[in-house]
Amino acid sequence: MASKSHGTHTDDNHKALWSGRFAEGPDAAAVEFETSIYVDERMALDDIHGSIAHATMLGDSGIISKKESAEIVKGLKSIEKDLENGTLKIDYSAEDIHSFVEATLTDRIGEAGKKVHTGRSRNDQIALDERLYLNRIIPCLQNEIITLIETLTSIADKHKNSLLTGYTHMQHAQPGTLAQHLLAWAFMLERDWERLEDSLKRISKCPLGSGALQGSTLPLDRKSVAKQLGFEDVTDNSLDTVSDRDYCIEFTSDFALLQSHLSRMCEELVLWSTTEFSFVEMSEKWSTGSSIMPQKKNPDFAELIRGRTGKVYGDLINLLTMVKGLPLAYDRDMQEDKAPLFEALDTVEGNIKVFTAMISSCKWNTEKMAASCEGGFANATDLAEYLVRKGMPFRTAHSVSASAVRKAIDAGLTKIEDLCMEELKECSPLIDEDVYDKLTPESCVENRQTIGAPSSKTTAVQVKNLKSFCKKNSKK
Repeated sequence: MASKSHGTHTDDNHKALWSGRFAEGPDAAAVEFETSIYVDERMALDDIHGSIAHATMLGDSGIISKKESAEIVKGLKSIEKDLENGTLKIDYSAEDIHSFVEATLTDRIGEAGKKVHTGRSRNDQIALDERLYLNRIIPCLQNEIITLIETLTSIADKHKNSLLTGYTHMQHAQPGTLAQHLLAWAFMLERDWERLEDSLKRISKCPLGSGALQGSTLPLDRKSVAKQLGFEDVTDNSLDTVSDRDYCIEFTSDFALLQSHLSRMCEELVLWSTTEFSFVEMSEKWSTGSSIMPQKKNPDFAELIRGRTGKVYGDLINLLTMVKGLPLAYDRDMQEDKAPLFEALDTVEGNIKVFTAMISSCKWNTEKMAASCEGGFANATDLAEYLVRKGMPFRTAHSVSASAVRKAIDAGLTKIEDLCMEELKECSPLIDEDVYDKLTPESCVENRQTIGAPSSKTTAVQVKNLKSFCKKNSKK
């Protein structure tokens, strides 16, 4: 559908759109400036499906004859078939995909083809096409999200006991596991999936029949069209319908959040793959070298995903700015909705596929990760909670633990547990010999049994829940 094929029927279509009111025909530069077919060609099949439902309704409602309706439907199906098998190419001299389909139909079946636009406007037609397209494409993106969640969950399941320091403010915070960290990524993605699902619910109303802005005097059966196309209902207000681009903004906002999550994950992979961290080794398939430094192995693909976040954010701002001062109803500014919507969609879809392949090929340095839990006093909170279990108020326990950290630092030590019992007793007489067992990284992790915590038991529950989510929501 990318090959150019210039015919004559769209010239007639341009003349029809400019005829009557205008004494002069369109300037070639003006036509080129306003055309959108290079952007909206991807909705060709959706435009055809909408037209088939509309033509069927026109015949059933007696607005056109049953014979004409059948001719139109047959002609539209032949266009669909020829586009799919490649025998028909998009004519890029057409103004938009609606014009191309209608002109091609008229070429094929004659005068009956001119009746397909009865009772509709390109204003409600494009609103329909966009919704049909999103209804068709978004589940594919959701499946890509599911695949990535499954990948992360599978890796996490193998690393429930692989220690990894947790950070806040990029400082050692508390001991955790690689599983806990990867599952955090997975639950971010679960929300992304759910946001897309919620957005799909809000485009479940069919806009066709709203006309240019005030409906139609013809007896259109809007609900039958909605039923044919799989919508739950029809939109409630014709003026709002043709003015509405909330769904473009909402989906692009969903894409922006998904992209931000991918970017954060990539940032950590880039950080972890440095010599200083060495937590992960990126596959050579998803790394590049340097033009001057032979030793380099750069995480370029993670960096590119991170770098493309600005593009998606820009698409969202583009759409928000486009609609911010528009009066009701349709304004030609709204033709510019598709390019940022589609660019954002294409960007996140490509990025999530690359990230899935990239993370699947990573090698995890569990020894280095475990070593990160040593030192840095990441078990200070565990010492405080040890004292809480012995009856000490938390604020007091917090102070005692801080004093133990201070004592260790002053002694040139890097661990609380390197203090002898006498020194710990000086901090609090409640501290006994059993404290040493409580302060190992393994113990710190396994003692965290609250829902969502990093112990192997609670991590297993997270894995189970995510697997259940993926199984339930995979859209095959």
